Amino acid sequence: MYRINKLLKLDRQIYHTSDLALLWHCANKNTLYTAIKRYVQKGILIPIFKGLYATVPLSQVHPYDLGRAVIHRYTYVSTESVLFEHGFISQSPYAHTFVSDVSRKITIGTVSFLFRKLGNEHLHNPTGVECRDGIYIASPERAVADMIYFDQVYHFDFRTRIDWKKVKTIQKEVGYL
Repeated sequence: MYRINKLLKLDRQIYHTSDLALLWHCANKNTLYTAIKRYVQKGILIPIFKGLYATVPLSQVHPYDLGRAVIHRYTYVSTESVLFEHGFISQSPYAHTFVSDVSRKITIGTVSFLFRKLGNEHLHNPTGVECRDGIYIASPERAVADMIYFDQVYHFDFRTRIDWKKVKTIQKEVGYL
């Protein structure tokens, strides 16, 4: 039962198989997979997809946490998700949008994710990206700069709300210009 205690004491809801191996100090893959299988059968772990598990129902996991866990590499929330949140576009995006070093579309249950590929020289530039509760999120101006980088003719519904001077500064600092 000590494995359950270790698992539930942490302030996390999502685990990869490799996370569980480290947490439980389990080097033997057969032992690890047997333990995971038993915890899934008992309802302690909920499988999200191969190699990814949650300790709470998927409906209780914040989509940004899930998106970060799904891609399992450095990523930050940007483009339409941030633009909609800050009122620069009026239509809710169909997917939670992230920027990463890979391009993917993933749907888990009813939640969709869109990961846009950005080169490492731009992706790892911290200008306009902040960390909130372990999730990296672009500032509104960085999201605008990212969106323009991906689509130069993108239509912003409320252009007057955008601080274009900050956007230009971020574009220069990140290397988009």
